[in-house]
Amino acid sequence: MKIHFRDVQTGNVEARAIMEIADGVFLNEITILNYNGEIAVEFPRKSFVGKSKRTHYIDIVSFVDNSKRQVWEYEIKNAYTEWRKTNKKVLVYNNKSNIDGGSS
Repeated sequence: MKIHFRDVQTGNVEARAIMEIADGVFLNEITILNYNGEIAVEFPRKSFVGKSKRTHYIDIVSFVDNSKRQVWEYEIKNAYTEWRKTNKKVLVYNNKSNIDGGSS
């Protein structure tokens, strides 16, 4: 399984992934999330607003059972961990800096 990651610097989102699921067939917008230090994988979903004005979600990828989904998540997490070892996250802005308007 070939996976390409793209770094993202927004909130809990660590990266986005594109995965080749078959020869020449790609699955886009797999999201790698960081919830309190735990890496999570989110597969793409389609959302639409129904007649009742309620938002409905449909999974783009369906699995025959939960264990198959967990195997894919595990493989993606491992690939992400290996990718992150060679591609360190660069902090562009530290919002915890103590800026006081220039006075010393």
